[in-house]
Amino acid sequence: MEQEKKVEYIELIYDLIFVYIIGRNNSLLHVMKDGFIDPGSFLTYGLAALIILQIWYYTTLFINRFGENDRLMHAGIFVNMYLLYFMARGIRHDWQEEFYTFNGAWLLILANIAFWYYLQYRKTSAARPWDAAQIKINIIIILIQIGIILLSFPVFFATGIPLSPLAMVFGIVMAIAGSNVNRFIPVDFNHLTERVMLYVVFTFGEMIIAITDYFEGDISIGTIYFSLSAFMIVAGLFMSYGLLYDHLIDRDRETNGTAYMMIHVILILSLNHITAALEFMRDEEVSELPKNIFLVSSFVLYYICCFFLMRYNKEEYIPHVKMTTGICLIMAVFVIVMLLLYRNPTVTLAITVLFIWMVTISLRILQVRKRK
Repeated sequence: MEQEKKVEYIELIYDLIFVYIIGRNNSLLHVMKDGFIDPGSFLTYGLAALIILQIWYYTTLFINRFGENDRLMHAGIFVNMYLLYFMARGIRHDWQEEFYTFNGAWLLILANIAFWYYLQYRKTSAARPWDAAQIKINIIIILIQIGIILLSFPVFFATGIPLSPLAMVFGIVMAIAGSNVNRFIPVDFNHLTERVMLYVVFTFGEMIIAITDYFEGDISIGTIYFSLSAFMIVAGLFMSYGLLYDHLIDRDRETNGTAYMMIHVILILSLNHITAALEFMRDEEVSELPKNIFLVSSFVLYYICCFFLMRYNKEEYIPHVKMTTGICLIMAVFVIVMLLLYRNPTVTLAITVLFIWMVTISLRILQVRKRK
């Protein structure tokens, strides 16, 4: 019987670096212009977030499929952790000043991951030729990304145009295009779900820290109301994901893990947006309408990701049409009411709490009442 793969201690340490760098990237959401996020900073935030999460995606899938708890793998992880600090240094509003630092570190991280794949290719080329063929494809994809980043250096020097994000876009396109081929290299889904869940928990940790501002000031009915509402929002979001992970998702299924990881990349981004939106709600300098639109869209995006994760539910927990329709109607009503009442934060907070816990209770009902 094959031994169950466990999430290693070093994997958790590695993920903490990503939590730090994503948290640093979130600071770009607080660069304001005309009452809301500066568009240039938001674009920089989005590109940097996708690049960082793509590195996490590559590393997580490699460790899941081929990783061994040995010194060579540990050394490679620590090298990437060190390089990620230099990428973090390059995440800033005036990113042009650190363009070469950010992209140089990114290039070296990709080269390190390509080297991991090369070593694995040498191990499997004779014993498992089909696995070796897929590993070779992954090496080629990463090498093309490295080539794009290398090309971006002289182009940026001559024109000031950053081409390097095209490497990230290329990686996303190839991951989607190759998902069907990669089904022949299944992941250890139990290990993958645990690893991803822990990253989501770390992300919730950032949100828990962010809402501490709601507890500041003199103790009053207003302080208790807003702090309790913020706490109930975070608790409801956490409970909804916890129900999915602990009770609904079939962690023993066979899958390549590509779609599951991509859904979580978007889910993690949505949680970062919710964290920023909750901070905006306390900031009077942020315009009411855009910050409420940002808050509502972030919640909707989070629950859309949760909905797509239900494709991995155990057979008896796949939601029926009636429940799916009901949740969609709840979301639609939430969006409309929030847009109509956005000028009243006291009411919108109450509506948000109600919406989140209605969805969470719906998931709980799904768990209790298995599909007939």
